[in-house]
Amino acid sequence: MNYEVHNERQKDLLIHIKTYFDLDRNETIFQKRNILKRVPFEGREYIVKSFKTPHLINQIAYGLFRDGKAKKSYYNSMKIVDFVPAPIGYIEFKKGFLLKESYFISEPFEYDFTIREPLTTPDFPNKTAIYHALARFSHQLHQRGVLHLDYSPGNILIKAHQGWYEFKIIDVNRMAFKTLSTQERLENFAQLWANDEDLSIIIQAYAKLAKIDPQEALSIALKASQNHKDRKNLKKRLKGKKVVD
Repeated sequence: MNYEVHNERQKDLLIHIKTYFDLDRNETIFQKRNILKRVPFEGREYIVKSFKTPHLINQIAYGLFRDGKAKKSYYNSMKIVDFVPAPIGYIEFKKGFLLKESYFISEPFEYDFTIREPLTTPDFPNKTAIYHALARFSHQLHQRGVLHLDYSPGNILIKAHQGWYEFKIIDVNRMAFKTLSTQERLENFAQLWANDEDLSIIIQAYAKLAKIDPQEALSIALKASQNHKDRKNLKKRLKGKKVVD
């Protein structure tokens, strides 16, 4: 068992995470490949993510050579605490040298919607203001040398305040930390799966903040967005799945 906790007050939550995670009273937020639950502990609630047991090759790799997803989620979150729900800790359970189960724990961020809703709802209120706020948030991330490698709509949480919007990112186990080129910055928006009109609003606002040519920025971003859609749709066609442009 390997673990790390930011505050010793939550150590018992980590050590006995399997027991706490399986309680019937817990609210399941998401359940697919991984499972996300809201877990009460000592009068407070925490968000616990249980990662799917890796296939055998990755059990060996994560057990011996590479950091597992829960550990990376925690370490990456600690590097960018202003941009994520507050991290609490992680814990890994191994059988011999094979990684079997792992959990990442954070404080809840009570968001109102993700960026997906404005991107997919034609009459969503204050869309332009939200897109401008997303551009500012993305620029702050990039200025800090943070590249979220899964910058997709469901991973960008938004809380609406009076006159402003607060953003947090999740699923941060896949990140890069480096000085970003203009190309990398603009291509980061491709995973939003935004239509050209919405993406144009975001990129125009971003270009102004980044002091780059807006037309060049738009050309790079739109091309990257279309390439991303084409790749994803090709995979769907090969699998006989419905294609969404």
